[in-house]
Amino acid sequence: QVQLVESGGGLVQAGGSLRLSCAVSGSIFSISAMGWYRQAPGKQRELVASVTSTGRINYADSVKGRFTISRDNAKNTVYLQMNSLKPEDTAVYYCNTVGRMAIANPLVSYWGQGTQVTVSS
Repeated sequence: QVQLVESGGGLVQAGGSLRLSCAVSGSIFSISAMGWYRQAPGKQRELVASVTSTGRINYADSVKGRFTISRDNAKNTVYLQMNSLKPEDTAVYYCNTVGRMAIANPLVSYWGQGTQVTVSS
């Protein structure tokens, strides 16, 4: 069983910063991509940022220049540093990882429980 434990959400004023962390544990053989998604009320879940095992990074246009994703492969942990936060960044942020439980198994997508980020104006 694979578990993703997120931390670091909260309430912050516009212009402030938060850092999200997501630790992956359990019976996972290898991790491919890790990333963060978010879902605001009444909207679809959207990709915020992702990073592959080779270090390839992708950001949503709305967060480029403000958010930074990083991963610690030794700890199976992914981080999201969020600076210059805006009220429109308010959402539940979900950690996602894609990995396999054994060398011959297919890739599977796993999700965290979500952490609330609220940015006040």
